Amino acid sequence: MHDFPDEELGKVTPYGIYDLTANTGWVNVGTDHDTGAFAVASIRSWWNGPGRAAYPGARRLLVTADSGGSNGSRLRLWKTELATFAAEAGLDITVLHLPPGTSKWNKIEHRLFSAITMNWRGRPLVSHEVIIETISAVTTRTGLKVTAVLDTGIYPKGIRIPDKDMKAFEARHLQRHQFHGNWNYTIPADPPGDTTRPN
Repeated sequence: MHDFPDEELGKVTPYGIYDLTANTGWVNVGTDHDTGAFAVASIRSWWNGPGRAAYPGARRLLVTADSGGSNGSRLRLWKTELATFAAEAGLDITVLHLPPGTSKWNKIEHRLFSAITMNWRGRPLVSHEVIIETISAVTTRTGLKVTAVLDTGIYPKGIRIPDKDMKAFEARHLQRHQFHGNWNYTIPADPPGDTTRPN
């Protein structure tokens, strides 16, 4: 995800989801801030659209993510918003973060965003409509299909979760894996106790 600022038009932040099995991309093009709430809203949008339709019996969701940005391994809002989504969707969500500095290992870079970049070919991104159409027109010889949607939701910056609340959240919602538990964890759909996220 990278944002493209313009003094008159504002900026857009594309958040991509690449489905390895189906060779499909979903790009949520946000017009507000790139926050943990926006990252999870993008995953929710994908799930409520093509995700659930493609995998109607799914009980688990595996997400590979970078270690930085709006879905960073240390970002509290990312984790608490994921817990809310897990409860809504009835999905156990496992997140595997790539180690710091290795985001180029992420298959989304090679199989989705590289194809989007080649399709742009220097085309001026003069409106939201042009951005959505340009991303949605991407195809590859391997059959990649991409859908782009515009997200005009508001995702305020600066939402802080105090240490005490985060500690309680992690005890209730976060199941750290034995191997690099800071980067690899599962958030169950139905954790024991209260399932609300901290305020």
